[in-house]
Amino acid sequence: MSKETTLPTTAGQTSRTAAANLRLTDKQSEPDHRELRIDKVGVRGLRFPIVIRDKAHSTQNTIATISLYVDLPKEFKGTHMSRFIEVLNAHGSMIHVENIPDILHEMQRKLHAETAHLEMEFPFFLEKKAPVTGKVGVMDYTARFEAAACGRETDFVLTVIVGVTTLCPCSKAISRYGAHNQRGNVTVQIRSRQVVWIEDLIALVEASASSELYSLLKRQDEKAVTERAYENPVFVEDLVRNVALKLNAHPDVTWYKVEAENYESIHNHNAYACIEKG
Repeated sequence: MSKETTLPTTAGQTSRTAAANLRLTDKQSEPDHRELRIDKVGVRGLRFPIVIRDKAHSTQNTIATISLYVDLPKEFKGTHMSRFIEVLNAHGSMIHVENIPDILHEMQRKLHAETAHLEMEFPFFLEKKAPVTGKVGVMDYTARFEAAACGRETDFVLTVIVGVTTLCPCSKAISRYGAHNQRGNVTVQIRSRQVVWIEDLIALVEASASSELYSLLKRQDEKAVTERAYENPVFVEDLVRNVALKLNAHPDVTWYKVEAENYESIHNHNAYACIEKG
């Protein structure tokens, strides 16, 4: 009879076998004895390609900076950070108002949380025609979604940041030649009963300023824009009031906050105003 041959086992093989059989320690799930609940824990500053719905082309591709959070009960040491990315990837790149509640509820389920939060900020692009020549240029704006779920209840806030031109009424009234003007930013945050298009909110803001901004202007266009601003002077106070009046008249807006900041051209400080309602 032939003897059964037994191959020698190396130390490396033994070590790899032991490692494969070892159960990995889950430190996050260990109990914590400090008795302190954490309101928000998660991932922040994640850059992610997304597809956003728009009115002109149905969708547009952009890149968002995303933050995802849940609450952490006092008895748990930590949360599982990788699960936030798993939830986001599972929903693909198409992000719109209708599927955000699904993402929030999936975070609650996967991370065993009572509350979930999603914040995403992204550049939003519009094609704009110059007022006289009709030359087309691309304008960029900043948009932000902030959503939260507590149990089955959800809350959603849309924010847009719109650059505008303002011309000072006081300067126009007291000056023999012209008036000082400046570029400013208007930040509008809203809650609404129905979806409000980003484009519509941008148009509402631009119609409230001395003039809107353009990326491409020829000489005839520049003349038209500067003259329009001169004919429509607004203080920063006028600007937020103009926007607020239009939001008051919107049938679907239930809450808003309007902030305007002018980067003054003849002062070393900025002018600021804010209105909140709801």
